[in-house]
Amino acid sequence: MSDVQANSSHDPIPSANGTLELVTKAAQDGAADAREAAARTWTAAGRFMSRFIYTTCYTVSYGVVFPTVFLARSIPVNNAAVRGLVEGSHAAWRKVDELYPEGSESSPDAATPALAPA
Repeated sequence: MSDVQANSSHDPIPSANGTLELVTKAAQDGAADAREAAARTWTAAGRFMSRFIYTTCYTVSYGVVFPTVFLARSIPVNNAAVRGLVEGSHAAWRKVDELYPEGSESSPDAATPALAPA
């Protein structure tokens, strides 16, 4: 009978306060854990994006430069095709110089004199 009296005399309010404090503490701990997890996820996502961008740029540049250089090296130096490419590029430079004379405001060389041909 003393057990029944002990249980019946137990006040439910302190129990509710203890439960409320436990829930509040769990919510605060959960929020802190969520902030840590978000920070770790953000760091990992940034690292992944950085690596993805690097790998993509490396692959594209290698995929463009290697075949171009390979083809350029496979063409014999002293033939009509190479002479035509060289003379065509010189003619294009001369035409650009005619269209945009040096010193004019719309000249591409006026904006970037360091990139002007020698």
